[in-house]
Amino acid sequence: MYLKDCYDTLFNPVSKDLKRPMSSFTYSQDQLKQCAHDVLRYARNKGATDAAVEISESVGLSVGVRRSKIETIEQNKDKGIGVTVFIGQQRGNASTSDFSAAALEATVEAAYNIARFTAADDCAGLPDPDTLEMHPQELKLFYPWKLSSEEAIQIAQRCEQAAFDVDPQIRNSEGAGVNAHQSHFVAANSIGFMGGYASSRHSISVAPIAGRGAHMQRDHWYSSSRHPKKLAQPQAIGRYAAERALSRLHARKLDTRKCPVLFEAPLAIGLVGALVQAVSGGALYRKSTFMLDTLGKTIFPSHIQLLEDPHIIGAAGSSPFDGEGVKTVKRDVVKNGVLQGYFLSTYSARKLGMKTTGNSGGSHNLSFESAHTRPRDNLAAMLKKMGTGLFVTELMGQGVNYITGDYSRGASGFWVENGVIQYPVEEITIAGNLADMFLNIAAVGADTIVRGTKQTGSILIESMTVAGN
Repeated sequence: MYLKDCYDTLFNPVSKDLKRPMSSFTYSQDQLKQCAHDVLRYARNKGATDAAVEISESVGLSVGVRRSKIETIEQNKDKGIGVTVFIGQQRGNASTSDFSAAALEATVEAAYNIARFTAADDCAGLPDPDTLEMHPQELKLFYPWKLSSEEAIQIAQRCEQAAFDVDPQIRNSEGAGVNAHQSHFVAANSIGFMGGYASSRHSISVAPIAGRGAHMQRDHWYSSSRHPKKLAQPQAIGRYAAERALSRLHARKLDTRKCPVLFEAPLAIGLVGALVQAVSGGALYRKSTFMLDTLGKTIFPSHIQLLEDPHIIGAAGSSPFDGEGVKTVKRDVVKNGVLQGYFLSTYSARKLGMKTTGNSGGSHNLSFESAHTRPRDNLAAMLKKMGTGLFVTELMGQGVNYITGDYSRGASGFWVENGVIQYPVEEITIAGNLADMFLNIAAVGADTIVRGTKQTGSILIESMTVAGN
């Protein structure tokens, strides 16, 4: 049975694997803030016009098993300080992992000396004071998962074994892994901003292999969350990954044709990411994007919306301020198919003669939606909407030209007729142009999935070229 109508069975908590949360940080937020104060004082005493600093500390555990045997156990404990010094509009950067007073002062001096010999840039400088977030809200982003390496190994083993137990045709595995990471930071600048918070990110993953000899197929699945209680059950992840691998056995090739293409939700995330890259400040001011001068213009059908909400409690892409301390805001990026805003940092905004959008460091909790989507538009319903065409579940290669928008990727998936999957396909290429693909989105599914800072359901493109035999 291929790809159940929804992913609901994956999202039962793994609470029985949890230990009482506790932090393993060496430094407190107050200590990080004191370091930031010291760095800014050193910069001022050195003669810097302005300065900014970010101080961070992270701890984590990663384990990997393959065929039940331990392959990797990695424990990390890292810290670092990044310093930016301005002399007028000359800028210098330096970093260190040493928090001693002597090292901080030496790092400031290194950044200052770099700035002295750097050409002035009329767009360089700290953010405008009125854009800074001086009273950041609490978004509850920190849920440490205190588990031992032995417990993490057991979780990974259960996940992998569940994949093997699905069917005797699951004969091998690329392994299963468990990751538990937490970090905290403080950012500050010389015009009054100082803020920071702790955050966490955890995951469980597995990649089983089905078949034998020349007829083997692999697939994978994972669950990630800031909160360990919201991770899927290890056994559910293993079973689902195995079903995906089994469904790809005996794949065929296709003849070259044009047809509708349905991107599975995890791959549809990549289409949203392509839009973000194309309308980000760096690409725009360098004129290295096919989306130049598209602000206020129609780039999607009128039923498409793209919302950015940085303030969702506990979400992966939430943040009260961006990498420069600029306040983040909820906004419509695309409304009724029309592009409402770019993704700009202070620097890129100045290069474009615009205002920062609070996106230094990337996007925040993007939700790609269609006004036509109904709660019943699960995967089966999306296949019926497509009728006859290609359902893509894996993409290979980096065949996206952001200057022209040309899109060409190796792909595998399933051939669908009359809304029903007929057989798996492989060794094909799908091609089109992103501008045309965006305008030809026929539907977005209710089979929503979150990956990183973005979420969407499956996306149906009316027509693309499928190259095969």
